[in-house]
Amino acid sequence: MLGGRPFRLWRYKELIPIPDDVQIISLGEGGTPLTKLVKSLDQLGLREAYAKFEGVNSTGSFKDRGMTVAMTMAKYLKVPLVACASTGNTSASMTAYASRAGIKPLIVLPKGRVARGKLSQAILHGARIILIEGGFDNALRVILEVSRRGIVYPLNSINPWRIEGQKTIAYEIIDEIGDPDWIVVPVGNAGNITAIWKGLVELKRFGLIDELPRLAGVQTAGAAPLVRAFKMGLEEPLPVENPETIATAIGIGRPVHGSRALRAVRGSKGIFLEVSDEEILEAQRILARYEGLGVEPASAASIAGLKKLREEGIVDRDEKVIAIATGHALKDPDTALLHETTSYEAKDIREALTLIQRLTSA
Repeated sequence: MLGGRPFRLWRYKELIPIPDDVQIISLGEGGTPLTKLVKSLDQLGLREAYAKFEGVNSTGSFKDRGMTVAMTMAKYLKVPLVACASTGNTSASMTAYASRAGIKPLIVLPKGRVARGKLSQAILHGARIILIEGGFDNALRVILEVSRRGIVYPLNSINPWRIEGQKTIAYEIIDEIGDPDWIVVPVGNAGNITAIWKGLVELKRFGLIDELPRLAGVQTAGAAPLVRAFKMGLEEPLPVENPETIATAIGIGRPVHGSRALRAVRGSKGIFLEVSDEEILEAQRILARYEGLGVEPASAASIAGLKKLREEGIVDRDEKVIAIATGHALKDPDTALLHETTSYEAKDIREALTLIQRLTSA
């Protein structure tokens, strides 16, 4: 699409509606690998599938795409204090980019619901942290109120600049392999699937793609307000009180972009579906052990959803499918440790050598 420019997010600068004279705040985000799946295709029942691995972004998730644009504008607007509510990835990203921009960060997190890997990132970048009882939705209410009072500049996905950055996922997919048949996206607050659709519609309007891919939004059984609304033909999500899931990044009961996401999925002739925590853990294992891709549980929801779509005959075996893998496994090391493995203990070097010889000769 734009030959000669580095394969990074800002190669598409002209398609991001920001002033010409801004100082871009960047950590090298974008240009993430579109990994062709090989060994897992039999498990998925497909001939051609790819994982767009957002875990190699600067802070380990897709949030960096939106944050580079939003923080660029915060700097341009001379904002003294940025803030967000988060299940972990947004806070990790915002605090890193705030450090880069020289802006003070404040984050509100649901107490006991943020994976240690993500929390450690925010702490490392020097965030002021407020922990609140309840889930993400309570944390977001706090941010919305202090934003309304003019105390902070909010950098949750309610900020439109976040969407402008995240739409570049669609640009990169089309840039690299052309038109896929399906794009499968984990959905929590629904900003990412909304942004991807925005990017696709823009590319269609520019004449750069012939057909719009279908979107599949994947939620967990314990936090599926959009799945319920989609099945009932509603235009607004059906809120889930106290959502519970091992995939904490998408454990959101009141998605901010819910109505937009429903319009996007319906506009693409796509679908919302839910998967269980067990299916997510199995998909995480498949990606790790068959493809060498270590993703956090929310990322694996896209693979779990893709597997279910194929099993139910919604996705055809010969269709070209992209699964968005939104974050790195190191974001949530505790969940990774739930996977069964076999370990042995040796009291000294001799015993270790004996164990290795026995294991390798079996």
